[in-house]
Amino acid sequence: MNWIDVLGWVGSAVLVVSLLQTRVLRLRWINLAGCLVLIVFNALVEVWPMVGLNVVLAVINVVYLWKMVRTRHDDRVYTVLPVDADDRYLAHVLTVHADDIARHTPGFARAPRAQDTAYLVLHGDETVGVVVLRDAGGGTAQIVLDWVTPAYRDFSPGEFVFRGSGVVSRLGYRRVVSPAGLPNPYYRHIGFEPEGERWVLGLRPEDATR
Repeated sequence: MNWIDVLGWVGSAVLVVSLLQTRVLRLRWINLAGCLVLIVFNALVEVWPMVGLNVVLAVINVVYLWKMVRTRHDDRVYTVLPVDADDRYLAHVLTVHADDIARHTPGFARAPRAQDTAYLVLHGDETVGVVVLRDAGGGTAQIVLDWVTPAYRDFSPGEFVFRGSGVVSRLGYRRVVSPAGLPNPYYRHIGFEPEGERWVLGLRPEDATR
């Protein structure tokens, strides 16, 4: 087997790996890499129809990646929907994804308390995240659950609950506090500041008017 054959096998393997991804953004990046490798391979062996196919697939990946990156922090793309803590659809989402939620938020007790405030984060008509807050007193909202579906885990849609929509400020809260000891938190990227083992976001009164 020469290096050209190895290149072809590597490109094919990368494409297979891309199809195993649950995160949409990661899938597109890996698929694009596989297409680029196979463009080079098929050009070297002069299989021009496959070159054309992989060029088209690469362009499709680039277009989708551009759209995803461009809109990942766009509050016009996501909708924050307040729901009651005992909402039946919320209970359904939490039940269906209970195992994944337990892996990422082991302290969550599978269901909100009656006094908790819950939000669904929607992308079009698809539910992509759930945020549950609890009143910690002193104008502080404690994050009990901040969960995102695997497909959207690279997009941090929960930020629209805390920053873009103003829904938390309208409840009278002046700061939001994360659970303690979260590994690899994304909160720094959406404006939270470290405070001991937690992350804290200060809210401005003018946020409530959004």
